[in-house]
Amino acid sequence: MQSSTTPKLSMKDRITEPEAIALLEQMRREPIVTSLCSEAIATNTVQLGTGDPPILLLHGFDSSLLEFRRLMPLLAAHFNTWAIDLWGFGFTQRRPDLDVHTTALRTHLHYAWKTLIGQPVVLVGVSMGGAAAIDFALSYPDAVRRLVLIDSAGYRSGPAFAKLLPMAIARQGARFLARPTVRQNVMRRAFYKSQLATDSAYACGALHLAEPHWETALAQFTRSGGYGSFRSQLSTLRPPTLILWGDTDRILGTRDALELARRIPHSQLVWIPQCGHLPHLEQPQAIAAAIYQFCQPRA
Repeated sequence: MQSSTTPKLSMKDRITEPEAIALLEQMRREPIVTSLCSEAIATNTVQLGTGDPPILLLHGFDSSLLEFRRLMPLLAAHFNTWAIDLWGFGFTQRRPDLDVHTTALRTHLHYAWKTLIGQPVVLVGVSMGGAAAIDFALSYPDAVRRLVLIDSAGYRSGPAFAKLLPMAIARQGARFLARPTVRQNVMRRAFYKSQLATDSAYACGALHLAEPHWETALAQFTRSGGYGSFRSQLSTLRPPTLILWGDTDRILGTRDALELARRIPHSQLVWIPQCGHLPHLEQPQAIAAAIYQFCQPRA
């Protein structure tokens, strides 16, 4: 325990997991030119490994690619593996002159994919990143070879009242989500094994809060309504889809997993036992093995 005279550790110094430290060292800021603005957007990425097909990982709400710190090295042993911080999230540059909404996220992701990868990918989305992956696959089907949804949003709509919030109230909501006690409670609820909710895990999930314009971007995304429901479009998804779901998810529950599997053609559902909303952090070996098997050529 720190004494009153011990200097307070910075958020980055509180990160002690070797996988997280390694991923931080491997992060790069790539200038991505888009149709959103005349200047390139500095986009936070990590690329590891070689091999076909390339894999692209999309993180969840108010998170960053650091949540792939345990999964990414396992996938990189077999595949060319990318992770990108979505526009308005993580450590990707935010611009106060550009609103953050799902169309902008999709546009930025498309330009990032064209610039960095440029060939069809296995697109892996976690939680809100799953909704972003569904949206991308529907909009750019030729860019997605296979789709992996991990405890994914996108089946149910968010609260309709969010679009009616004044900006000042949306900012208050962002500041509320930044409170350490709030984030710690959400983290403990997201894990099946409470011992995984360590101080280092908290720091990994909160490090990006120090980025410029974080509060504004989160408030804008909230007011946009975020991702709605894709249920009426799921039947038109073209790529084979793997749905991985923690069997004790206390954030989204488990019913959406069944509905996604029922409505998405060429899909398979795999339950991850004794796992909550973050199976890629709780059981990365099981997730990596499932994705590896899913990517093998079919006879």
